[in-house]
This record gives sequence, C-alpha cells and structure tokens, in this order.
Amino acid sequence: MDRLSEDGGGGPGPGERRAITLLGSTGSIGKSTLDVVARHPERYTVHALSANTSVETLAAQCIEHRPGRAVMRDADSATRLEAHLRAAGLDTRVDAGEAALAEIASEPGTDIVVAAIVGAAGLLSTLAAAAAGKRLLLANKEALVMSGRLLTGAVRDSGALLMPLDSEHNAIFQSLPVVTESGVSRGVTTSGVEKILLTASGGPFREWTFEQIAVASPQQALAHPNWSMGPKISVDSATLMNKGLEVIEACHLFDVAVDDIEVVVHPQSIIHSMVRYHDGSVIAQLGRPDMRTPIAHALAWPERITSGVAPLDFREVAGLHFEEPDTTRFPCLALAFDAQRRGGTAPTVLNAANEVAVEAFLAGRVAFMQLTEIVADTLGRAKITTADDLTTIIAADADARRLAGERLASIAGSS
Repeated sequence: MDRLSEDGGGGPGPGERRAITLLGSTGSIGKSTLDVVARHPERYTVHALSANTSVETLAAQCIEHRPGRAVMRDADSATRLEAHLRAAGLDTRVDAGEAALAEIASEPGTDIVVAAIVGAAGLLSTLAAAAAGKRLLLANKEALVMSGRLLTGAVRDSGALLMPLDSEHNAIFQSLPVVTESGVSRGVTTSGVEKILLTASGGPFREWTFEQIAVASPQQALAHPNWSMGPKISVDSATLMNKGLEVIEACHLFDVAVDDIEVVVHPQSIIHSMVRYHDGSVIAQLGRPDMRTPIAHALAWPERITSGVAPLDFREVAGLHFEEPDTTRFPCLALAFDAQRRGGTAPTVLNAANEVAVEAFLAGRVAFMQLTEIVADTLGRAKITTADDLTTIIAADADARRLAGERLASIAGSS
C-alpha cells in the first residue's frame, strides 16, 4: 500500500536547477504552476510548454519564460504561435500533435513533468512521462481513471515519482507516513491507515433543491463557490463527478480499495482531505483553497518552498462544517464508486461518457440532470472488459463515446 514509494524524479544534483515541462500551461493549473516557478528562478527553468489552441496566451508565456520547446494541438495553431514567437525574437522550437506532446514529456532535457491537460487528451503524454522515469506532477486525474494499472505500472518499472496535484490527493499524501531509505525520502505508505477521507466542497448546488438543480444553466454550474477552475472540472464539481473521479484516482495513487475511501462534504474547503488511522488518530492537511500550495509541495518535495499563498488565519475561520454527500441529488458520485467496484474498463467508460455529456451540457444541448442519464446509460450498455493494455483502453474509450453520442442524439430527438 505504498504506490508512491518509488525514488524517481532524478536529474540535477543539489544546487542545480530542474527543468520543467508543463503540459497544458494555459489552463488554471498551468498558470498557477508558472506563478510558483517564477518565484524560484534559482531552482527551476522552463524546458517546454504546451497548449490546446490558446495561441496568444501561450505566446505570452513563452516570451516570459523562454522555453526551448512549445507544442500546440494542431498545425494551424502551431504556425500562428511560431509567427508570434519569431516576431518577438524567440527561437523556441514549435511543434504540433500528440506525438510531440509525448516527446517533450519524455525527452532527457526535462526533469519534472506537470500533466495538466484536461481529460483523455492527456493520457498518452502522461504515460510517456511515467515511462521515462520523470518526476510526474499529476493534475490530469482522467489518465489514472482510464489507465490506472498501466500508469502506476509504468511508474514502478521506470522508477518515476508520481506526485498528486489535486488538492485532495496532495493533502492525503501529506497526511501519510513518509518512507525513508538511508535517510532519503522515497515516498509514502498507507501502513496503519483505516480510512482515507476525501473532502468535497459540495459544489455550487449543494443547497439547491432537486427541482432547482434540474433547470440549472451552464453559467450557474461554472460558478464554483471556492475554487477557480476550468469549465469541464467546474461542471464535474457541480455534479460531484469530479469527486467520483478523485475516488478512483485515490485507489490507484495509494493502492487502496474503493471501500477504504469515504467522501465527506466540507463546504469551506479549508481541510483538503484527511487520513484516519487504526489507533483513532485523524491527520488532516489544511490551507486556503489555492492550487499553488499543492503545486509548490509537489515541485519541491520533500523540501518546502514558498508558493505565494497567504497563511491561513484561524481567526478568520468561523467554523468547519461536514456532512454526507447526497447521492440522490448528485448520483454521479455513486456511479463512480460502482464503476470502480466493477473494475476493468468501467472507469474508462465512465470518464468517456462524462466528457461527452459535459461538452454537450456546456453547449446547451442537454439539461443538467441529463448528464447523469447519459453516463448511466453508457455504463449500462458498454461491454466491460479487463484493462490490461493501452489498445483495449483506447477502444473502450472510443466505444463509450459512440454510445454516449447515441444517447445524446436520442435526447435531442425527443426534445
């Protein structure tokens, strides 16, 4: 039960700067990472940046951080980015496509890879970083949901170090015993742990009635009370699917069974998660809801560096509230638990169907409660097999997207 116990993340010795490749640099995690990195120029240098189609934002980041490489999703975006950089006098090498992403994630020029691409799109580059033995800072939970055994196996075989960036999983990491060997920190262990307590804010609809939730708009779903996140993760937080995906992620990160994890709604988002031990002790990690804290922790572990986050002032904390999640109003959480219990490709199917449903909701094509309908229907119709190889996982993902698209079309046809 010590999934994160590999040495990994090798590279420069004491006093040398570590080179960072940031996959998904224009999103909220990417921007927060660059903010932390900029505070420590003596420790870190930016080797490569990537983005989907946000050419202007990536150009500005390249001008500020001077990476040797930059990758866009498609050739047209890459051409536009290259024009921006050449006009600014930069000779950054610009490429496009999935193969280029995998290359910058695995090449010798980088020591730390931050996997912050949202969704299944980040799977192959994340696997490439793990196979190359990098210190892998994982914000792309979908990669573990889709291919948990493959990813953790690659980490084990290569000697990589897998560090979670989700605030909840990073909090769990910080609350577990550290494994040391010859005085060197090697990871963490779940020895003596009775239960992992994963906290959830409850999202923007925590106090809404079922009738109110049923007619919620995309704009309302995006208005998270505590965190600033991208649109897909914000919708997942509103349905509690994000917490369900995090449950599956925690199973792989910490090598525990799904029933060893309990979700607790904590609206203040001050306690980011907890670990309960067999002796009755509960250890928690607390802090402001700011992603720069777990990013700084994962970058420097086992050291500590400044993150730019203001200290938590307990005099400002009026109280800490906890409650059970309501799976009647938010059934996506229960769907995720069930998918992990089924195992095999079920979590892959869950994730793929959810991505299709969320995209449709954000486009105004389905109602909020129909997100659950699409995911449940897809899980019910998909063929669940063992998930032992990448080909099987990719095929299961594609089939689930096809089935979810069929359900989406039937909903649109009946409206």
